[in-house]
Amino acid sequence: MAKDKVRAALVDLQEQDSLLRKEYEYEKEAYRQQSERAGMWKKVQQGVCWYPVSSGKTYYNSLNQLVVEVERRADKEVEHTFEHGRPVCFFTVKPDGSFQFLNFSGIISYVQEDRMVVALPSPAALAELQAAHEPGVQLYFDETSYKTMFAALADVMRAKENRLAYLREVLKGSTPAAFRDLFPLRFPWLNPSQEAAVNRVLAAKDVYIVHGPPGTGKTTTLVEAVYETLHRENQVMVCAQSNTAVDWISEKLVDRGVSVLRIGNPTRVNDKMLSFTYEKKFESHPDYPTLWSIRKAIREIQSSFRRQSREDKDSVRNRLSRLRSRATELEIKIDTDLFDEARVIACTLVGSANKVLNNRYFTSLFIDEAAQALEAACWIAISKSDRVILAGDHCQLPPTIKCPEALKGGLDRTLMQKIAASKPNTVSLLKTQYRMHDDIMRFPSRWFYHDELESASEVKDRGILALDTPIVWYDTSDSDFDEARPDESMSRINPQEAQLLVSQLHLYIERIGKERILEEQIDFGLISPYRAQVQYIRKLIRQDAFYKPLRKRITIHTVDGFQGQERDVIMISLVRANDSGQIGFLNDLRRMNVAITRARMKLIIIGDSSTLSRHAFYREFYQYVRKYGLIIPSKEK
Repeated sequence: MAKDKVRAALVDLQEQDSLLRKEYEYEKEAYRQQSERAGMWKKVQQGVCWYPVSSGKTYYNSLNQLVVEVERRADKEVEHTFEHGRPVCFFTVKPDGSFQFLNFSGIISYVQEDRMVVALPSPAALAELQAAHEPGVQLYFDETSYKTMFAALADVMRAKENRLAYLREVLKGSTPAAFRDLFPLRFPWLNPSQEAAVNRVLAAKDVYIVHGPPGTGKTTTLVEAVYETLHRENQVMVCAQSNTAVDWISEKLVDRGVSVLRIGNPTRVNDKMLSFTYEKKFESHPDYPTLWSIRKAIREIQSSFRRQSREDKDSVRNRLSRLRSRATELEIKIDTDLFDEARVIACTLVGSANKVLNNRYFTSLFIDEAAQALEAACWIAISKSDRVILAGDHCQLPPTIKCPEALKGGLDRTLMQKIAASKPNTVSLLKTQYRMHDDIMRFPSRWFYHDELESASEVKDRGILALDTPIVWYDTSDSDFDEARPDESMSRINPQEAQLLVSQLHLYIERIGKERILEEQIDFGLISPYRAQVQYIRKLIRQDAFYKPLRKRITIHTVDGFQGQERDVIMISLVRANDSGQIGFLNDLRRMNVAITRARMKLIIIGDSSTLSRHAFYREFYQYVRKYGLIIPSKEK
């Protein structure tokens, strides 16, 4: 029987490996085709390319990497997908318009808006870049993350008679999760469901899940759980799938006075988190100036080595050996000091494989936004821990899977989702939400959370205007609005619907008053599931002088881009309008859950009910708005 349990867990892990390899091959092939076929303009518009760029300051960073600053010179309004840790390659454009790639790739160590810092493999690479005429930079296919996940799955499958093997059987098999008998602690600043979740986390020996629907204070609860755990353990690891999520929880821990060591530069670096990164702490160590001087001396000696006589080379080698040994001693000392003083080690899941974490082990691992993390990525960090606490909401956006076959096979089904289904006794649902007006909250609560959510009294009836309807649907089914697919794009666009959204935003802003919006910092989120529609709405807003003083108060993004955010007013353009009732990836209802629940006080839907209502979710949502909100035919706008 025990062997059967092990076999079942291994079969599931082998399936994960197979699906991940399909995703890897699909993404690799897609990158190859994109590089060969896509024109310059398309790459730039997709956000995977900057052209042209200028190279600026070069220096060696605290990790002794040669880096160069790169700045985008054109198309600065286009949103890009460059982020820390991703590989890039450089190119020039030949007279015939074809690409000529330079003979190296680099890794982004920092990026913000139109500037990035790229780590280069050698001084020769820097010379090649500086000699290139009007170079460009584009994302390069990243094999590193995949290789790390494949290695993690292999380690889990090989594990025998150790803690990792036991966790495998708890998380993937039928071995029950164990708990300690602890006297419950009181946390008067938490609500009852948050307090219960923290106590269950403290009692868990193997695994526990904090299920946090939108606005229920998941981060607050997780920070409290980490803080209380540190009363019992010297050091814990905190991870998430993305740099942004790691930075967010790291900032909250810092606010509680916890010493955080952030492994890997944040994508959105601010002064607070920058000072807690491994690199900055390394540079701030008292022994760092000595180490820097030794490294500089080593580089100077190496550059002049070829010019030395044969007799002198033996002496130079001996000196280099002594300097390298001293540099290694200082690196080990600085590294040890940094880890000894840190209570929380924070990094992405893939980042937990960073070489500075080699041979480090943690009693507790906390994974935030676990519902967006690939299972294989989770195992990278789990292999370094005795127990794992997962926090997130599997009723919101899953991991992004590009390969249709891998998606159909269930690669987007996360470890958190599987554990929640197989071991419901390891899950605490947070039930009080502090974000939305009650009329906005009730429908997602009913559809996704078994009607268990309740609104906190301070937000239940909160609104912007004295006489207002919190939720409105502008129904375009009686209009000649049509969806379209832009040339060579898989996305969708509905220009008339975008124009209706912008005009209704204009009217609502006039009702509130620009002065009040600026004074009270009322903010707006304009959302569409489709990137082409988002770009079109941005264009309309940018071209309209009415919005110029308010542009900082208006955010326009896809649903995925709004995950984890909220705004006072949310407007959603659903785009789809066709006779066949096809709604594409709007069938993924988790995407709509995210979109709806971004709104604090006002939710405006714009969509074709005749197309959308063929799906049960949208049909019920439409009827809900009819009962509790307001349906407005677009011809009556």
